[in-house]
Amino acid sequence: MASFPCFKHRKPFASRKNEVAAIRIKFPYKLPVILERYSKEKILPALSKVKFLVPRDFTIGQFSAIIRNRMGLRSTQAFYFLVDGDHSLVNMSATMGEVYTLYKDEDGFLYVTYASQEMFG
Repeated sequence: MASFPCFKHRKPFASRKNEVAAIRIKFPYKLPVILERYSKEKILPALSKVKFLVPRDFTIGQFSAIIRNRMGLRSTQAFYFLVDGDHSLVNMSATMGEVYTLYKDEDGFLYVTYASQEMFG
């Protein structure tokens, strides 16, 4: 599978910032999230879309369940969410609002990367 540039590199900063502003006006109780596959991931499938609007009171666990279903993963397949430039694992009981407050980018999007367990071994 070909590697595509990440969302941040495909759109200029001003465009991303304007997009977030428009989203926040239209959907004030939802958070703009960019979810992309870890660049060296070989096991998990790529998602067909990377932009998500997630309710701020959703837990990371609830968001994870939705993404797991979208990817069609078996119950034995593990994956993890990373934030903060792919350096921090996210607590599954944290709310999206908490994670957004701590890790949102200056453009207003929360960038999350998903990866399988093998990347840590």
